[in-house]
Amino acid sequence: MSERPVIAVDAMGGDFGPSVMVPGVLEACRLYDLHVSFVGDTGRIEAEIVKNKTDDIHFDIVHADDVVHMNEKPSDILRRKKNASIQVACRLVKDGRANAVVSAGHSGASVACGMFIIGRLPGVERPALATMLPTEKKPVLVLDVGANVDCRPYHLFQFGLMGEAFARDLMEYAAPRVSLLSIGEEEGKGNSLVKEAYDLLKMAQNLNFVGNAEGRDIFTGVLDVVVCDGFVGNVVLKLSEGMADSLIRMFKHAFMSGFLSALGGMLAKNAFKQFARTIDYAEYGGAPLLGLRDLVIVCHGSSNTRAVCNAVKMSGDFVRKQVNARLAEIILANEELTRFSRAI
Repeated sequence: MSERPVIAVDAMGGDFGPSVMVPGVLEACRLYDLHVSFVGDTGRIEAEIVKNKTDDIHFDIVHADDVVHMNEKPSDILRRKKNASIQVACRLVKDGRANAVVSAGHSGASVACGMFIIGRLPGVERPALATMLPTEKKPVLVLDVGANVDCRPYHLFQFGLMGEAFARDLMEYAAPRVSLLSIGEEEGKGNSLVKEAYDLLKMAQNLNFVGNAEGRDIFTGVLDVVVCDGFVGNVVLKLSEGMADSLIRMFKHAFMSGFLSALGGMLAKNAFKQFARTIDYAEYGGAPLLGLRDLVIVCHGSSNTRAVCNAVKMSGDFVRKQVNARLAEIILANEELTRFSRAI
């Protein structure tokens, strides 16, 4: 495989399929010197490619004649849809023909195919979906946000380790501050899951664990990594997305409520645009599934071309910076502690 990262893209995934995936991916290839393998219906993909400039862009098309629908169960997809675009994309990675997968399709199918086709890193109990959220200072990484709704303490422990590696090597945070989401900052607060995970994180090697964090701390910018189970994390993610959308609508309504408000809105137009851009999920691309032998990025189903472009960029950066090597290293360094906690 060439030094240029090769990204397998599920071109059929998402609410808009190739009409959004293709231009977003081509833009990422143009800007960040990547090679992409579009996976899906060749005819539909080619129809979108001809609408874009492709000079000096490296890509190929791998045909897949099946598509995953949102109402299908991940287990059924694995058994019955061997030629679905997400399965074919993951097999490209497994066979060494690509370095990472990007999909905006069925998130459960992406997680299942990543786990059972690409496989987990040695020592990783469960992979975790991570997402970057905006804060008052710089983005914070939250994980897990939906891959594991029922967790044991050592799962949260490993999420913290993997989040630290990602924040350090891809987000370029020196000594990332890792916290555990709870109902109080004091040690001993939280349910049994959080309390036991706290003890493990406190004993971890090469981890800057700063203790518990409350929900209100997430957006202040004082934390770099926030660890929680997938049930809580998904609520945090959806609440954040909903709040961001509502804030934009409330601001617009306030600016249109009268002449003086409209005038103030015009004066604050640039600041408002910057604010809207900061809280837009498209700025952060997608959610990386950490803990696999190679990367899978799960994008929002309604992703636009900018979100797709940023997700593909993230996958290329992940490969170039060899983040998985750091992730595997920190998991291995804490393997004995994980084994001990699993036996309890």
